[in-house]
Amino acid sequence: MKSALLAQIRADLRTQLERLTKAALEAHAAATDPGSKAEGKYDTRSLEASYLAAGQARQVDELAETLRIFEGLTLADFAMEDRIDAGALVEADLAGETGFYLLVPSSGGRVVSHEGREITLLTPASGLYQRLLGLRVGDTLDAPLLQVTEVA
Repeated sequence: MKSALLAQIRADLRTQLERLTKAALEAHAAATDPGSKAEGKYDTRSLEASYLAAGQARQVDELAETLRIFEGLTLADFAMEDRIDAGALVEADLAGETGFYLLVPSSGGRVVSHEGREITLLTPASGLYQRLLGLRVGDTLDAPLLQVTEVA
């Protein structure tokens, strides 16, 4: 299941990168178009377009780096008795609701729908990621109220 999930994450990242790249190119074209040249000292269209283009270019670079990381990523399989570590897919009861978490190096906070499940990607910068490390099936946390029910 994790290899299919990883393939889906890669495909989602590629799609997002294509859309963002197209938007960045359009913003760059708008910023450099002679028609966006200021017509007066209070006309800031060109300046605003250049800020937008620069911001989108940074986002493209960051997303390309994230995709590069996921292209080289392999996720180890975990047995039910193993301690949670990087690459683990964790099922947990979070205050009475089932949650799924994948511990990955990048793209934290992204939610991926896979096989009818909403899986949240957690990175080492996440407090929950740090708190899950080392836990096993059956272990609990107090804040948030969470019990690990499965590790894969």
